[in-house]
Amino acid sequence: MTHNRRYGSTARWMKFNLVGAVGIGVQLGMLALLRAQFGMEYLLATALAVESAVVHNFVWHERFTWVDRSSGRRRDRCFRFLRFNLTTGAVSIAGNLLLMRLLVGQAHVPPLAANLVSIAGCSVVNFLVTDRWVFRVPLWPLAEPTHDL
Repeated sequence: MTHNRRYGSTARWMKFNLVGAVGIGVQLGMLALLRAQFGMEYLLATALAVESAVVHNFVWHERFTWVDRSSGRRRDRCFRFLRFNLTTGAVSIAGNLLLMRLLVGQAHVPPLAANLVSIAGCSVVNFLVTDRWVFRVPLWPLAEPTHDL
């Protein structure tokens, strides 16, 4: 691995975590709102809060973290969003729900503190999946032209 590639990975990891940190605020804010204002059950509120953060994070990863790998074509963006939701969304939702059930339901940790632990637990897996699959460098960048409607 060359120095430039190592720096690029480090810089991308830092951008990923910056977007993720803001996403944590989105997720925790949504969790607090859904629990306090709507009295929603903590597992359903967690799932909705995670999905709101997933959408937020995708938008910023597309425009900031992996901007160099974004084609700008609507079709490509839709497929990336689908892959992002199916991977990081699934890892985040499943991981958060499992950890929340264990931490809140079994260990009686307060929901917001448990959610922070859950988010940290899913971060590394999400970065690797996002970097290697969602925003992967295309094997044939000029293979087939696509036309947006």
